[in-house]
Amino acid sequence: MKKIITALVAVLLLAGCSNSSSAINLDANGFANKVAETGVVTIDVRTPGEFMVGHIQGAINIDVEGMQFDSEIAKLDKAKFYAVYCHSGRRSGLAVAAMNKAGFKNIFNLTNGITDWQNQGLPLVTN
Repeated sequence: MKKIITALVAVLLLAGCSNSSSAINLDANGFANKVAETGVVTIDVRTPGEFMVGHIQGAINIDVEGMQFDSEIAKLDKAKFYAVYCHSGRRSGLAVAAMNKAGFKNIFNLTNGITDWQNQGLPLVTN
C-alpha cells in the first residue's frame, strides 16, 4: 500500500510540473517567420547596451535582469503573442519562465538567441 501511495504522489507531482510552460522554442528561421506575423510583439530581454548595438526590427527592450522586468511585463496584454530573445537563449529562458508564472500563454522563444539569428544571416537594426 505504501508503494502505491508513493507512486500516486509521484505521478501527481510530475503532472503538476509537466510542461507548465506554454513557450514554443524556435530556431532562427522559425523565429524570423514568427516575428513577421501581424500582432506578434517581439521582446529583447538583453541589456539596453546590447539592444543598442543591434536588435531585431520592431523589438522592444525589457531587460530580464533589470529591476523593472516584472513591472514592465505586468503592463503587457497577456492575450497577445510574444516572441522573446536574448544573446544565447539563457536569459530568454528566464524571461519566458517569469512570463509564464505571470500568466502569459502565447510565448515563442529564440532557442539559441540572437547569436543563431546572426549566424543565419538575418538582419539586425543598429542605432
